[in-house]
Amino acid sequence: DLPCELHSWRQMADYSPEMKQFACLLHLYHIKAYDYLRKIIPLPHPYSLTKQAAAGFSNDIFHRLQETVERGDQAYRYCAVLVQDMSLQKQQEWDPQTKQLTGFVDLGAGILDADEAPLASEAIILMAVGISSPWTAPLGYFFVNSTSGPFLAQLLRQAINKLNNIGIMVLAVTSGASACGAETARALGIRIDPKRIQCTFQHPPGSAHSIVYFFDVCHALQLIRNALQCFQKVECLGDTMWWQHVVELAALREQRVLEPCSPESGRAGSKGTYYLKVNLATLLFSEGVAEALEHLQKLGLASFQNCSGTVKFVRLMSSLCDVFCSRGPYGKEAFVAGNYTKISNLFKEAKSFFVNLTDSMGRYIIKSKRKLGFLSFLLNAESLKWFYCNYMCPEGIPSHHLHTDAFSLEPLEQFLRALQQACGSSGSPTCTVFRAAYNKLLASCSLTPGSPHCSGNASSWDRSLSQRRDLTLGSIRAQYHPAPGRILAPQCPYNAGLLLPSSALSNALTDLSLYRQSVTCTAGWVAEQLALELQCEACLAALFEADESKLRCRSVLYIKKLGGVSLPSTSVHHITSILEQVLNQYSKVGDANKNTKLWYLSVEQKVFQELLGKSPLFPTLTNHVFEGELSINNHYTILVKELTWCYFNIRTNPAQHLKWKYPCGRQRLKRLKGKHLF
Repeated sequence: DLPCELHSWRQMADYSPEMKQFACLLHLYHIKAYDYLRKIIPLPHPYSLTKQAAAGFSNDIFHRLQETVERGDQAYRYCAVLVQDMSLQKQQEWDPQTKQLTGFVDLGAGILDADEAPLASEAIILMAVGISSPWTAPLGYFFVNSTSGPFLAQLLRQAINKLNNIGIMVLAVTSGASACGAETARALGIRIDPKRIQCTFQHPPGSAHSIVYFFDVCHALQLIRNALQCFQKVECLGDTMWWQHVVELAALREQRVLEPCSPESGRAGSKGTYYLKVNLATLLFSEGVAEALEHLQKLGLASFQNCSGTVKFVRLMSSLCDVFCSRGPYGKEAFVAGNYTKISNLFKEAKSFFVNLTDSMGRYIIKSKRKLGFLSFLLNAESLKWFYCNYMCPEGIPSHHLHTDAFSLEPLEQFLRALQQACGSSGSPTCTVFRAAYNKLLASCSLTPGSPHCSGNASSWDRSLSQRRDLTLGSIRAQYHPAPGRILAPQCPYNAGLLLPSSALSNALTDLSLYRQSVTCTAGWVAEQLALELQCEACLAALFEADESKLRCRSVLYIKKLGGVSLPSTSVHHITSILEQVLNQYSKVGDANKNTKLWYLSVEQKVFQELLGKSPLFPTLTNHVFEGELSINNHYTILVKELTWCYFNIRTNPAQHLKWKYPCGRQRLKRLKGKHLF
């Protein structure tokens, strides 16, 4: 299909579709072969090829970015480029609009019109992220049937070229910590040898402009978790880290603890009963786990003796995460003048630790098959130091405020989660479904910082809930001790029938003290249900009434119980009390309307109004609010909405959700003191 005459290749404007496709594909798959062939055939310059062919890139996004830069907005002058893949369902489909078969490999130059055209199995997505301001811009996608490091490296170079052409300078690139990511880094010129780390590459090749390379921190943590689980025991300079300590912590069941009551309670000499409970939402590599291990060791539990080496390792990893994820003592501005020396010393300590880390046989882990996670942290440390020294210390720097969130894949993975939701299924989408969902998101995409699908003001460490699921104590417990069916305490006050549908007669015959206790226990049961799903340590701790005087961290909780159910916190009890009031007000609605989405949203809106303590907001927009999903999804609103949903289902369908029989008679209940209970 390609002409053999040399004069047919002189002007790209005269190229046939097949000729353009050949030039684009050859340039993407093998840049050296393209350069060699240019000596024989007058193929277009790579700059012209990138500018005109725009293989797989969104011209609209680049046009909007160019307009923003031309207006003089300095926040858009510097960015990082992220790359990630998404699996696709290999399926051939007929598109009635274009009257063509779809589902094949497509790099933006068109589908190969031949029987040999392979079906696409992956989509590669590129995104630009602001470094001094949290804006994001999806640059484009490519349908492929396999990925390789050189191919991804060429895609990245094309994206950098296009951004440079519109006045945006790329300072960093981030990929996943995987075999393909490591191959991509090597193809760009990155060296990951611990003795000679090369953290930058030149673009264009041979120029003076250097770009730093990062591996995603969460991906690296998952690899380190897998390595520790594989080796079970690792040693470094006399310290031993045992994986079993973490397993025992995650598997620790609730334990009853008796504490002498304080003299202020008026019951000197008596004992108060608490239950020690591990917060399963605690991240594995966090200060909370280190403090929990130390606390349990002080309590004298045999499983946690000699855990000082484990505590040291977890604490080191937690400090590294504080720097790379902009959390903990460093906050949003880790690299300020006062912190650089401290962080530099931390990186030196981590390098010494990782290089000398050995398994039980004395073999260095940094040379084993489980080395990539540790090498990723070493590379990221060098990249972050190089970035600070070259772009933040000298005059003319892009910004004194460095957002390390820009060096993670979380902004892109947040976009992919929205894309998966727009696809309408949890499995891998087809090419047709992916393209439709992508175009839908692109049409509503805003380049303004903090807009939907942008990183906003929240830390990526707080937003990446689904990705962190296998980095929590809960995931370890589920792996070693699968949760059995929930056994509910027989003395729970639900049996009194309070959760039956409300009626004036039933409310009149109900003992008020029993009613209040039942609401309290129902709130506790709801809190326990949410605790099984929440992935935020602080949010999970906020569900229960706990004694924080014993341990300030939230990884180990001392909670009270009533009738075998954990007592909820004051806030949870307050929300469920308001929910009960609102449900009683709506009890006159017919049963046929109670399970509709409109009725549930009405209840949810009423709850928020009661919590605000003010009259209804925007009364003329009530019906309009229900036309779309709420866009405010911070942790506060998520907790309130989840509590509302769970309590709503239990309260309206008790027999269905609790699988309970309601026996006759009244259970004897102990009255527990607490201002929020009665």
